[in-house]
Amino acid sequence: MVIVNNIKIFSEDNLLTQIENSNYELGFYKVEFYTENEKLSSSMTNELSVFYLYPSGGTLRDKNFNIVFYSSKFDTYRGFIPPHLKKETPKEK
Repeated sequence: MVIVNNIKIFSEDNLLTQIENSNYELGFYKVEFYTENEKLSSSMTNELSVFYLYPSGGTLRDKNFNIVFYSSKFDTYRGFIPPHLKKETPKEK
């Protein structure tokens, strides 16, 4: 039996993987997950939906910008360092 990790199945680990490979624009990362009736699914479905992670508050929002998930793990005010800040080079003094 082969187990394949599909990053489109919602989990905190898959969210982190997606934002590490996504562009940070206008204060959010755009990600995509399997959904069922436009709700996050923990399994593969025939429906994919776009979501937006706002690290300044640790919130994942749907296409209508409703909050669908919060985790302090992704909240910059709780110590999360998003990928776009990790990639910045330190300024010279």
